[in-house]
Amino acid sequence: MKKLFLLTLLVMITSCQTSKEPADLLLLNAHIYTVNEAFDKAEALAVKDGKILEVGTSEYISGKYDGKEVVDAGGKTVIPGLIDAHCHFYGLGLNQLKVDLVGTTSYEEVLARVRQFSEENPSNFIQGRGWDQNDWEVKEFPTKEELDRLFPDTPVALERVDGHAYLVNQKALDMAGITEKTKVTGGEIIKKDGKITGVLVDNPMYMIDAIIPPPTRAMDIKALKDAEALCIDYGLTTVNDAGLMRGTIELIDSLQQAGDLSMRVYAMVSNSPENLDHYLPKGIIKTDRLHVRSVKVYGDGALGSRGAALREPYSDQPGHFGAMVTPVEDIEDLAMRLAASDYQMNTHAIGDSANIAVLRAYKKALEGKRDRRWKIEHAQVISAPDFDYFEEGIIPSVQPTHATSDMYWAEDRLGEERVKGAYAFKTLLDKAGMVALGTDFPVERVSPFLTFYASVGRQDLEGYPEGGFQMKDALSRQETLKGMTIWAAYSNFEEGEKGSLETGKMADFVILSGDIMTVPLNEVPDLKAEQVYIGGERKK
Repeated sequence: MKKLFLLTLLVMITSCQTSKEPADLLLLNAHIYTVNEAFDKAEALAVKDGKILEVGTSEYISGKYDGKEVVDAGGKTVIPGLIDAHCHFYGLGLNQLKVDLVGTTSYEEVLARVRQFSEENPSNFIQGRGWDQNDWEVKEFPTKEELDRLFPDTPVALERVDGHAYLVNQKALDMAGITEKTKVTGGEIIKKDGKITGVLVDNPMYMIDAIIPPPTRAMDIKALKDAEALCIDYGLTTVNDAGLMRGTIELIDSLQQAGDLSMRVYAMVSNSPENLDHYLPKGIIKTDRLHVRSVKVYGDGALGSRGAALREPYSDQPGHFGAMVTPVEDIEDLAMRLAASDYQMNTHAIGDSANIAVLRAYKKALEGKRDRRWKIEHAQVISAPDFDYFEEGIIPSVQPTHATSDMYWAEDRLGEERVKGAYAFKTLLDKAGMVALGTDFPVERVSPFLTFYASVGRQDLEGYPEGGFQMKDALSRQETLKGMTIWAAYSNFEEGEKGSLETGKMADFVILSGDIMTVPLNEVPDLKAEQVYIGGERKK
């Protein structure tokens, strides 16, 4: 009888031990913001084959699942993998090969950095990016005389921080065939006393692009891997690259398929005849890592370089309205073509004139169509009546750090009344029901923690301005986290697979150094992504 009892007990114990369901990874003892519909919290989750099996308490998850790997989060905060809804991932990587001009406080500092870079990296074409005359004591566009003196025989092209202006030397102008008689619509060749200054705004930049030596395949691969390392370091697991050519998209796909690139990429196809003729008939392309179903269009230029298209003249430059980079009739025609396809239209619109032109084109093209989720990228300056267009399924994709970068001079450009409709994230949220949040890096820094801080506090890192910039349009912490996760995923038609930590979704998550929802706001920029998982695999 005693032997029978012991045998029965052994069977019961063995049965209990083997009844646990297998899992690849268990995350326990965590403070998880699931970002599900109820914004529930949890303690643990189980992962198998790159997806979440279940979310719950540590006791429940550890009792139900047998994990090959068990991670004790030590009570730290866990959030869904962060999504940058508008950035230039490939461009960020290429930038690592150029002179870094971000943060320069004078033209003299720009020249010093270019000179040092050229000495350390001899090249037959010098490129740089990141200067912003608004950060200098003399807030005027620079001129090329010093570049001509320093580099009489080597072409130089220095891109403004927003990507909407070049400063080039005479050698580059000569190679591109740009003279005082050159005419280009959709931009400006800046002149002073009838002579070219070397500053090209928007469309004339393409003439310089045509003479810049293209990167090699090895350079492209390095650029993508460098960009991935920078992004993962900050907890990004998906990036929306706002404008890629076919060759780069195919390279990303091949690297992902080979296991050499982990980052998930929502690729907006650059608006070119070749790209459209290839991708629109082909239809949506979707893998676990790559999603191609949208076209990136440029409506106008940028406010900082006075290229944004405004309804009334710039307050600090009478008679100047900015310009449409793509003519309105072309935007309207393209909207109709895309509406007849499966592709989303994502249009850069900064000025109030550009925004209403694009919104009207969307409304006409989408009549009778449902759930197309077309986006306005930036949606930066909008006239009061035009916000109502966003109630009709148009998604604003905005970048909070643009507000805190531009707030020092935005009113100078727009005037006291017009600036009230700028960087209006809360107004856009109330109208659209959601906002997708990004950085526009490398225009801004990669850090999503700076995005979060700017969205909620609307101040710079020194706490300026006191009380925040136009706080009526600040977002709450919960709204901001949603904008960087589930709403960004929705804007990509991916809310069923990412953006929250729920059963069946991809196991993309980040363990943070602090609780982003409760730490003092001024500590948010210093938060770290301590561990980053993509598909249940630790990448940092």
